[in-house]
Amino acid sequence: MVDLPTVGRFVGGAGYAPLNEASLRALVARVPTCRDLLKGDPADWKVREVGDGNLNLVFIVTSGAAGVVVKQALPYVRLVGESWPLPLDRAHFEREALKIQAAYAPMHVPQVYHFEPEQAAIVMAYLSPHIILRKGLIRRVKYPRLSDHLSTFMAETLFRTSDLAMPADTKKAAQSLFCQNTALCKISEDLIFTDPYRVAALNRWTSPELDGLAAAFRADAPLKVAVQELKWAFLTRGEALLHGDLHTGSVMVTETDTRVIDPEFAFFGPIGFDVGALLANLMLSYLAQNGHPGEPDAIAAYRHWLLDTIEAVWTGFETKFLALWRSSATGDAFVAELFTDPAGAAALEAHRRATMARIFADSVGFAGAKMVRRILGLAHVEDLESIEDPKIRSACETKALHLARSLMLDRAAIGDIRRLRARIEAADAVTS
Repeated sequence: MVDLPTVGRFVGGAGYAPLNEASLRALVARVPTCRDLLKGDPADWKVREVGDGNLNLVFIVTSGAAGVVVKQALPYVRLVGESWPLPLDRAHFEREALKIQAAYAPMHVPQVYHFEPEQAAIVMAYLSPHIILRKGLIRRVKYPRLSDHLSTFMAETLFRTSDLAMPADTKKAAQSLFCQNTALCKISEDLIFTDPYRVAALNRWTSPELDGLAAAFRADAPLKVAVQELKWAFLTRGEALLHGDLHTGSVMVTETDTRVIDPEFAFFGPIGFDVGALLANLMLSYLAQNGHPGEPDAIAAYRHWLLDTIEAVWTGFETKFLALWRSSATGDAFVAELFTDPAGAAALEAHRRATMARIFADSVGFAGAKMVRRILGLAHVEDLESIEDPKIRSACETKALHLARSLMLDRAAIGDIRRLRARIEAADAVTS
């Protein structure tokens, strides 16, 4: 069990300023672990800013083969600018989420060396030769351990922070901390579940090719009901501590190692949200592949691998989550002594299976919502954005949007991962 902080939330003191080379070197040099790792004179360390995300500054500090990463929150959304202010305390929630994730899946998160509250900065391990998973998928690199690692990360972190594993008082304390991460939750609430379905200043899409489809989504009453049902679940069902932004840009990989990064959107929400977010990004990668150059046979083989990976991620997650429920149910939900007789054991096992079916349906719906926001909303994905020809890009996006709509509307009926795979393949086969 992890220790939760009772103080120290507030970050970004009077001395806060965006880091530059001089202040960054001084910060890292004050951390004994980093000084021992990097060695030498801090003036000789190499510094580069590599942040390509939507919110933060990210620096890599290296000395020879050794290195550390420093991530600093900015007081605004980097993608938009100072017109969209954002609290610095998101760095605190990220550090606390990493601490909890490290307690349950240490092999799949970066090690944190130091947290500097005044500068809203986290100093952590430099992952090398890892690359961002999304970039590897665009290059059609196969990762043989990926589905096993990601399903393990999700099963361990989601089960062990749920009421199935955490005593109620511990979970309530954790939930009371992360429920304060309101600013980042609000971003998700608006950008995922609301803005793509209305006229919003920050929406964008491939225009004019998708103008008609974007308007159709804004007028689609059944779809808007479906996405608002998902939003209601997001707002109200605090089932487990979520990463909150689990996409292929938040995973760093080699062929043998997988690390999940950037949990600043962490909060207690529906388990299917994390699972669905990951599946959505794998589906977008699948549907974008034909938009990138390559030999047809190689593209087809990689797309088949992506479908296998989607299937294996869910199957692995379901199997591991159920195994933890059977072996490690130390929480206050489904108290074991109530189910010791044969009839009770059978009833509990049936309920476990039904719960996984419900989580699968949730995951399918959330996946659809995440796909739509990446095409009609503010923040898009490189898989599609890097397709230069707008006609080719919009054709891929159109297939993704039609698939996403069907996932949200039919999430309870799809039923299992094989049918989801068939749904993906059917959507891809549509030519108009």
